[in-house]
Amino acid sequence: MSESLRALPLRILPAPLLAARRGLGLGGSASVHLIERHAHAYRHQWLLLATGVLEPLFYLLSIGIGIGVLVGKVSYAGHVVGYTSFVAPALLATSAMNGATLDSTFNMFFRLKYDKLYDAALVTPMSAGDIALGEVGWSLLRGGLYSVAFLVVMSVMGLIHSVWALAALPVALLIGLGFAGLGIAATSFMTSWQHLEFVNLAMLPMFLFSATFYPITVYPRAIAVIVQVTPLYQGIVVLRGLTLGAVGVGLLWHVLYLAVMGLGGLVVAGLRIRHLLLT
Repeated sequence: MSESLRALPLRILPAPLLAARRGLGLGGSASVHLIERHAHAYRHQWLLLATGVLEPLFYLLSIGIGIGVLVGKVSYAGHVVGYTSFVAPALLATSAMNGATLDSTFNMFFRLKYDKLYDAALVTPMSAGDIALGEVGWSLLRGGLYSVAFLVVMSVMGLIHSVWALAALPVALLIGLGFAGLGIAATSFMTSWQHLEFVNLAMLPMFLFSATFYPITVYPRAIAVIVQVTPLYQGIVVLRGLTLGAVGVGLLWHVLYLAVMGLGGLVVAGLRIRHLLLT
């Protein structure tokens, strides 16, 4: 494919949009080269990529075999479903979060502070925005791989109850976008490995308390309000609605939340990388 064709998606944008893209530090087609580099680096370590889906999968299997039998049926948005069906979409959202967060925090920190990959990339025609977009794209791909694997397991186990579940994969990718953007932006402010402990400190409570294992209605009102503004909760609500058939216009607010989080994180990451490496 010629360079002119590769640049076509950017050239057809109106001039004001191109100016806004540059001003916000967003990347362009050159970001694909960074994604290709990461894929090449993992060509002999594909097993490491596969292990990311195992943790939520083990939770799902243990719940289906054990807790699900004890709990039986639960009611959600007027639908009565098995407990395993209730928990499965939440674990799907968790899988997307894990895949996107791993690369956008721990791995990016190493590449930024020790591998000096981005210093080398900026010697090429790539910009800080290209690097940020490439990292988000790779994190999104990793989260997407985890989500596809988990959706296949859900389908085999009969945990999908609505045709709306066809939209579950795009939503899982949107969750990955949100956490990738947020993770890269946060990592750009970290200066030592100890700061990455904050990542675990944030992810574990979200996993446990974002209505993952029980409805939000079991919380006291004050705690429920806090839970409802967390990122993972947004994804769980949408995926649970899609897989259980509880679909309504209200889900669009959760989708908007994740989109703004991802794009906002991408903008901040591009500006921060430019500040750290070019000033």
